[in-house]
Amino acid sequence: MHEQEAAELGLRYIYKLIDLNELNLCAETLGELLTAAERTGFQGLNITHPCKQSVIPYLTTLSDEAGAISAVNTIVLRDGQRIGHNTDASGFAASFRQGLPDASLQHVVLLGAGGAGAAVAHAVFGLGAEHLTIFDLEHQRAQSLAAKICSRFGDGRASVGADLDAAMSAAEGLIHATPTGMAAHPGLPLPEHLLCANHWVAEVVYFPLETDLLRAAKRRGCRTLDGGGMAVYQAVEAFRLFTGIQPDAARMRRHFVSMGAR
Repeated sequence: MHEQEAAELGLRYIYKLIDLNELNLCAETLGELLTAAERTGFQGLNITHPCKQSVIPYLTTLSDEAGAISAVNTIVLRDGQRIGHNTDASGFAASFRQGLPDASLQHVVLLGAGGAGAAVAHAVFGLGAEHLTIFDLEHQRAQSLAAKICSRFGDGRASVGADLDAAMSAAEGLIHATPTGMAAHPGLPLPEHLLCANHWVAEVVYFPLETDLLRAAKRRGCRTLDGGGMAVYQAVEAFRLFTGIQPDAARMRRHFVSMGAR
């Protein structure tokens, strides 16, 4: 998607995948990888699960948004600096406005308080959310995210969930931001019976684009938003940060779809 958009703009642009699993590396090697990227001449990097938070100690500085979210998905390498940005938040917001423009945000449930979850948690308040209930298998991580949300947006705006059944009964919508549903982690992140026709369901996972959660939500009559829009719009902003050129978002979306995403 990056390379095709660059070609449309007349740029020579190379975008390479560095897969820690394929290289049999762990997150502790991020510092070495960043050094290698700098020495190789990379202009920047996109960071994905599970390194969006663990990469921060290896960076020189953070943008205001990345600092507030405490998660990075885009790094610009420039003049010896490693500058961390977060384009996930703006990417999710743009996708949500387009795909679920009139969805009620009075009470929202968020599954997952990692890097992606932190980004969408901050984004949803920019969209007008009143209250967010956060669930994560790591209770301390959920508590930390709730505290940051309350500090930034107001006391009581976010809380750590204890009863998922009750939270879903009170909520208008669900945002899913855990690895469950990825190609390597199939399955549902919550029991299907908790989904009701009055819920909207927004997914962060985009590979596959139609996850088990989205299929279940559609069966239950929910309005749904797949992770493709967030994937595209975060890439739009990352491209601008890497090149200084504003790409064509609609064209990048077409590129994304043409790659067999749907």
